[in-house]
Amino acid sequence: MTTHPPESTHSLLDDVQGMSLGIFLAAVGLNILTTVGLITGQTAGIAVIISYLSGYSFGVVFFAVNLPFYVLAWKRLGATFTIKSLISVTLLSVLSEIIPLGMVFSYIDPLLGALTFGALLGVALLVLFRHNGSLGGLGVVALLIQDTTGFRAGYAQLIFDALIFGLAFFLFDPLLVFYSLVGAVVLNLIIAINHRRDRYVAR
Repeated sequence: MTTHPPESTHSLLDDVQGMSLGIFLAAVGLNILTTVGLITGQTAGIAVIISYLSGYSFGVVFFAVNLPFYVLAWKRLGATFTIKSLISVTLLSVLSEIIPLGMVFSYIDPLLGALTFGALLGVALLVLFRHNGSLGGLGVVALLIQDTTGFRAGYAQLIFDALIFGLAFFLFDPLLVFYSLVGAVVLNLIIAINHRRDRYVAR
């Protein structure tokens, strides 16, 4: 049985600063990802693939792809989690449009870019999870699986990612997809190792 920390362990100010940090790190990581032309897993990966293929901006696609998951989040994970996730997704969608205007890279090695993205987004999601939020989508499903079965969210996301990357190998440069997969492994291992409600106690 999964033990949850009390809802009151974080103040409003705690949540604002924590979620702001998580969203900012995620936006920077996604800027690196799209600059190199890599992909990722989960809902962001679906949005990146659609963005590359359609020409629509990542922010718009990411926001739209997440919409169906809010119903599941509301029913199974509660109003607080759903509202925080909606806020996080909306702000990330906006920041993903703004940050590239002020953060332009002349060169990033693809493998280093993948590792950097994986580390940044892994920490970003960890922060958001610990403040009872997420970046929506498949992350909601992974958390639901963890809370109902005990199967780690990070491992569940690895399975989702395997399906997304399997499709990507048929659509994009296989070497870039391989680098992307390395970044996704880093991301999910950070979550799998560190996101433990039975160990984490917010103070």
